[in-house]
Amino acid sequence: MTKRLPTLLLGALAAACGGGSSGPSGPSSPAPPAGSPVSGFVFYDENANGVADPAESVRFPSVGVTVGGVTGSTASGGAFSLASVPNGSQTAQVRPDTLPAYFVPGPAAAVTVPPSGPVAVPATLQLGSRARPNGYLAFGDSITWGQGSSDGAGYRLILQGDLRAYWGKATVDADAVPGTKSDKGQTRLGPALAAWRPAYLLILYGTNDYNDGECRADFPCYTIDALRSMVQQARDAGAWPVLGTIPPVSPAYADRNPDERNDWVRRMNDLVRAMARQERVQVAEVHGNFLKQGNLASLFDDYVHPNDAGFRIIATSFFEAITRPLAASGSGRAPVFFVAPGP
Repeated sequence: MTKRLPTLLLGALAAACGGGSSGPSGPSSPAPPAGSPVSGFVFYDENANGVADPAESVRFPSVGVTVGGVTGSTASGGAFSLASVPNGSQTAQVRPDTLPAYFVPGPAAAVTVPPSGPVAVPATLQLGSRARPNGYLAFGDSITWGQGSSDGAGYRLILQGDLRAYWGKATVDADAVPGTKSDKGQTRLGPALAAWRPAYLLILYGTNDYNDGECRADFPCYTIDALRSMVQQARDAGAWPVLGTIPPVSPAYADRNPDERNDWVRRMNDLVRAMARQERVQVAEVHGNFLKQGNLASLFDDYVHPNDAGFRIIATSFFEAITRPLAASGSGRAPVFFVAPGP
């Protein structure tokens, strides 16, 4: 008995000092909650009812989504997959800063994890009551009309195909009058909006303004005011404006002073971008994307009208503006949506 006592005392002392293998002296950390994989998709909730109805086929690639505090991004077809989300009652919502321009998250979707199937996460787009979801109206002069393109459609069908391939549904119409200036576009826009009822108005005006002596002598003349009016008219009609910068002209026609005209276009586009920031309107960077090409003259059918390669650049510029988050900043005029008259 006396020989075992020192051993017992040493064991007690070691335990008091935190030694031995009996575990930590403080409370043990709780085990992390069990998790399960969650997959789903982000969709355009056209009627804002929080449900992915059969006709609502638009999906959003490259947007962020959060489920139960776990974040991820959507891939092609708007699909996402999260490896482990805490089990139990959770919510799922899209990250607003990652959505395409003018879209906002729908109501948070309730999710029980593990889920019984794919989780549908809504995003919505506020429109006027008579606007056609997924309807786009290209509005402009002979460039929008398609002069110089091999099929006569300009950028319209290229853009329509790109949008359908990217998120599932789009109809791009055109309302264009060759030779018109932006002040004429301003006055004819109201009837065009009423007739077409688009969700998006794609504005590409200002090329012909240079031909008006007033616009060269009294820069910037009416161009910026006319473009601003188009932006505001679109919003008042329940549509979202996307404003294209004015394309350059071909430098191959030395007898038409292309350097002088392209300098005018550059200065005008600086004002176009500034106005867009003020109005918080998305910009399609047509001008900048033309200038990025190695051979500017190769993009034109004549002095001012693009060829098929040039129209591809215009289509890409509008596609990027439509599908990316809103880049413009500033405190712009809020949209005002009309109410359709009763029967």
